[in-house]
Amino acid sequence: MVTISDVARAAGVSISTVSYALSGKRTITASTRARIEAAIRELEYQPHAGARMLAGARTNILALSAPIHADGHLPTHMRFVTAVVDTARRHDYDVLLLATDDDVSGIRRVAASSLVDGVVAMGVKAHDERVEIVRRAALPAAFIGVSGDHGDGVASVDLDFERAGRLAVATLADAGHRAVGVVGHPPTYLERGTGFVQRFNAGLEAEAAARGIRLDVVSPTLARGDAERAFDDLLAASPEMTAVLFHCNEPVVEAVLRRIAERGLEVPTDLSAFAACASYDTAHLAIPLSSIPLPLEQMCRIAVESALRQVRGVDAVGGVDAELIPPVVEDLGSVLRPRR
Repeated sequence: MVTISDVARAAGVSISTVSYALSGKRTITASTRARIEAAIRELEYQPHAGARMLAGARTNILALSAPIHADGHLPTHMRFVTAVVDTARRHDYDVLLLATDDDVSGIRRVAASSLVDGVVAMGVKAHDERVEIVRRAALPAAFIGVSGDHGDGVASVDLDFERAGRLAVATLADAGHRAVGVVGHPPTYLERGTGFVQRFNAGLEAEAAARGIRLDVVSPTLARGDAERAFDDLLAASPEMTAVLFHCNEPVVEAVLRRIAERGLEVPTDLSAFAACASYDTAHLAIPLSSIPLPLEQMCRIAVESALRQVRGVDAVGGVDAELIPPVVEDLGSVLRPRR
C-alpha cells in the first residue's frame, strides 16, 4: 500500500511538507504543491481517513440524516437517498447514511466528531431538533425540508408546499369542482410534526375556504385494504364528490385507482383525479394523473451543493434563508369539468 513516505520520496520533499499540502495548515509554494499532487496521482495515494480527521483536513464525506419510520414508503425514501448520493459523487464526496428511527442520535454522533465535512438532513419536522445540533457544532449543513417559519436560519430547500396545496385546490376549482375528496398521508405524519404535511394542509384548507370548496379528508395507512376502505368512506361521506385529490404515497394512489374502477367509475369522465406533490411518475400509473410533481432530484442537488459551499467557505455556516421551489401543474388529462 502506498504511504505518505512514498509520496514524499517521489516528490522530493519531506513527509511534513506532504502533510501540510494535504491539510492546508501551512502555505507551500505552487511548484512544490504541483510536485506533490503529481506524485499523489501517479502513485494513486489515498490518505487514511483517520489521519485526515486528526489533521483537521477534509474527509470528503457527507452525512445524510435520513430517519426511517414504520409508516414511510421505503422506495420513495430511497429515491431521496439515491439523489443525494448521485450529487455527492459528482463532487467527489461519499455519503455516510444515518438511518436510525430516531432523528437525532446519528447526527449527534457525527457532529461530535470529525468524521464528516457536513450534513444533509431529510424527513424534516416543523420543529426539528437537528437544527440546534448542527448550529451548536457550527457544522456545514443543509436540510431537504423547512423547519420553522423561515427555515430556522439553516440552509434548507423544499417545494413550496403551502402554495402547492393552494394550487391543487385552484386547479380543481377552476375546472368546476365543488366537492373534493382528499386522500392524505397516514395520521402519524402529523402526529410527529412532519413539516411538509402541515404546510400543504394549510394551503389546501385556505384555498378551499376562499373558493367555497367542500373537502372530505381521509388518511389511510399503508396496511393492506386500508386505502380501499378510505375511498369507500369518502363516497359515503360525500356522494356529490366529483374529484379526488391525492397527497399520499404511490401504493395508496394505485390502490384507490383500482377501487374506483371496482366501483364502476371512470377517471376522468365520472371522477376527476389529481396527484399533488407526487414523488413518482404519474404518467406510469394505470391511469395517468395530472399532478404537481415533487422536484425531488432538484431539491437534493440544491441541498448537497449548499452544504458543500459551506464546507469550502463560499457560504457562511448557518444564517441562510430557506429556498422554496414554486409548484407547477403537469396536465395529463385526468381533470375534466364534472358532468353533474
